[in-house]
Amino acid sequence: MDYKATLNLPRTEFPMKANLPQREPELLAWWEGERLYERIQEAGQGRPLSVLHDGPPYANGRIHIGHALNKILKDIIVKSKTMAGYRAPYVPGWDCHGLPIEHQVLKELGDKKKGLDTLEIRKLCRPAYEATILREFGKFVAKGGVYKGLKPVLWCTVDQTALAEAEVEYEDHTSPSIYVRFPLQKTPQQLHAEGRFHVQFPSGIRSVSIVIWTTTPWTLPANQAVCLHPDIEYALVKVKDEVLVIAAQLVESVAKACGLSGYSVLAVKRGGDPVDGFRMLQCRRPLSEGLSPVLLGDFVTLDQGTGCVHIAPGHGQEDYALVLDYNASAVPGARLEIVAPLDDAGRFTESVKEFAGQHVLKANAGIVERLRTDGLLLGHSTLTHSYPHCWRCKSPVIFRATKQWFVSMDEKGLRRQALAEIGRVTWIPARGRDRIYGMIENRPDWCLSRQRVWGTPIPAFICAACREVLADPKVINHVADLVAQRGADVWFQKPAQDLMPSGTVCRKCGGHAFEKEKDILDVWFESGVSHAAVLKPRGQGWWPADLYLEGSDQHRGWFHSALLTSVTTDDRAPYKAVLTHGFVVDGAGKKMSKSAGNVVAPQDVTKQLGAEILRWWVAAQDYQEDLRISQEILTRLVEQYRKVRNTCRFLLSNLYDFDPAAHRVPFERLPELDRWALLRLYHLVTKVRRAYDEYDFRQIVHEMDYFCAVDMSAIYLDILKDRLYTFQRDSPLRRSSQTVLFDVLVALTKVMAPILSFTAEEVWRMLPAGAGGNPETASVHLADLPVPEIIGSSLEAKVVIHANTDRYAFLSHYEQDLPSLFIVSQVELKLVHHLPHKPDFVVEVVKAGGGKCERCWNYRAAVGTFPDHPTLCDRCVEAIR
Repeated sequence: MDYKATLNLPRTEFPMKANLPQREPELLAWWEGERLYERIQEAGQGRPLSVLHDGPPYANGRIHIGHALNKILKDIIVKSKTMAGYRAPYVPGWDCHGLPIEHQVLKELGDKKKGLDTLEIRKLCRPAYEATILREFGKFVAKGGVYKGLKPVLWCTVDQTALAEAEVEYEDHTSPSIYVRFPLQKTPQQLHAEGRFHVQFPSGIRSVSIVIWTTTPWTLPANQAVCLHPDIEYALVKVKDEVLVIAAQLVESVAKACGLSGYSVLAVKRGGDPVDGFRMLQCRRPLSEGLSPVLLGDFVTLDQGTGCVHIAPGHGQEDYALVLDYNASAVPGARLEIVAPLDDAGRFTESVKEFAGQHVLKANAGIVERLRTDGLLLGHSTLTHSYPHCWRCKSPVIFRATKQWFVSMDEKGLRRQALAEIGRVTWIPARGRDRIYGMIENRPDWCLSRQRVWGTPIPAFICAACREVLADPKVINHVADLVAQRGADVWFQKPAQDLMPSGTVCRKCGGHAFEKEKDILDVWFESGVSHAAVLKPRGQGWWPADLYLEGSDQHRGWFHSALLTSVTTDDRAPYKAVLTHGFVVDGAGKKMSKSAGNVVAPQDVTKQLGAEILRWWVAAQDYQEDLRISQEILTRLVEQYRKVRNTCRFLLSNLYDFDPAAHRVPFERLPELDRWALLRLYHLVTKVRRAYDEYDFRQIVHEMDYFCAVDMSAIYLDILKDRLYTFQRDSPLRRSSQTVLFDVLVALTKVMAPILSFTAEEVWRMLPAGAGGNPETASVHLADLPVPEIIGSSLEAKVVIHANTDRYAFLSHYEQDLPSLFIVSQVELKLVHHLPHKPDFVVEVVKAGGGKCERCWNYRAAVGTFPDHPTLCDRCVEAIR
């Protein structure tokens, strides 16, 4: 007789081979046809909102692995929140303004761009969003602190526009490293006669010079002062026939860098000493007319250089602040100028006659030679250091004083309030708080203007008669109303008078004629107010967002600008929590690049392995750090994924004849082994739900992998095969097993769904009838995550483990279950009163007695005792009768 036909062998249509690249598009089409997203939102009506506000990426270039990481993380969170009982809508955003988009448009236009004007290279954006940008700017103006002024800003000489700190990247750059003499106006004899320094200069000393160090020789034509630290000790160093002023701690390093020998220190004086200090001594400027006073500043350090800094307020933030402070108390004739003798392309103007028309960086070599010729160059070398570059054209940028629009960080308390709000936000990881706190604490005033054509205009006007700037909230809102109707192009199409409310006059001179502001708003302002444009119009509960999630670079980008805009207009942060992820690197931890040949494109991964593997990779990583990816890493993850898939397949294949409504065994009648399996499921669900709440997806992958590979495959399912295959089809023990398999499969499918969305759906559609319970759960993504309390309350009450020294009495109670537990044919218990060394028990493994049953493969003494079935054991004979 063919006993194989009597076995309950597993069967299922669920394929062992996933074929994800072919299967996933089919499921996507099915979801779209089922209107799944709309149905999820409809089902979520009345539930509490969970809002993840999507950071708008630039709509240029191809999708790379970093985009995939970001969007998959967001998708996992939205799905897990939905299945946890929230209404979690997802509103994707795209940033279509700004320099990157303008670059892409101009690149595609090629030579055609030469014949286009500003209006022709603009495209239609959503007018409502543009209008909101203007209204939010109007709120800034109404609150105060917005001003137009001459200040040094980061400037790209290629794109000819101001840049924000978030729009620069730091790369290695080789600069000149020069030590320059700034001779004091007064001779050594005059200084001695005045009693300055209380030093007797040796005879033959012809000059005293303050030595500065700089890596930007091109800024010397704009020099206005020299700065020393009030508390640093400065040495008067005799070198041949001159005296050099250098920080005492740096004399040796400067001497080495400049090749000075035979020097001696005449005296050491504190920079800010009220009697012997250096304040207000006058120096001759090396490349321009006039004298530069010696000022004192706390920003001077001893990290590099000479401890003496050349001050060009048109080319540096600290220089600018120092000169403003000095000018505040100086008489009009003694005030220093904020000069930056450059054009927009970074070329010297005619005021720097010798170098006029030269790009400042190219002029460095000529400036160094001029200093050498004039006897002012003390030392010269080069220095490779981290230097800011434009994020789009990759060229080095400069600091340049230009007239720009700014919002003050301190005039109305914006900095103080923003710092306070940072403390009220949850930062994941926690170090994000310190990072953004330090940036806000130390940042300068926000430069809001850009000199480009592709963006939202600054709705301000200039009086044609007196040049007074008009930035009025009422006028701004009027412009916003026009933009809401016709888009931002109306600003470029209409003359100034048609954009202003009738009767608008200049507050200074009463004039009626105005010109339009030509600058546009910083794109970080535009994206920063997305919380006002996207969330607030959707009603209560949308603002503030529950979560912002982007790469760690957005502490200085979108998180930063969103915080400042929201604090200014609404007095609080626009988000309750901020989560950041790292960047993707190759398997060796190196940055990806085409030249290195180590780029992993998400399109290639999905075509070869499927999007599911990419999702599993994202979830399996510590995304708070940089994430490694390579073919080897993906191969390992494919094997891990197969464990989960094969576990689901095994469960399905043993439920082909199980009807949950008819065959379910009540919990109280389940054997202890089955209760143990449900206990392990309870622990899995508890840990996974907590991990979803904490965004700890790596923990979820670990728990699922362990549950499938160990709890199920290595223990429970291996033990269960005998029951499932050889017991009578309707036997209580087999139905008990199937009850647990069904509950495990339903719960496992749900907990994997936010991560393995395709596989979970594939499993869900093959579950026995009654899994979903109603038509609304035709998709697993319409179901809720399992609730551990529903399983756990009875489980924890029923499972009791006694640590009893009388092992025999304990094990006798479970004697029939022990063979299944140990996955052996027989277990025999012997009572032994005295064991050597007094252990609790001793285990001895010996060969089982009896014959091997042809049907169940267990060794039993009864094999051969049934004439009609001589190769079967007693249990199998009973099962087939």
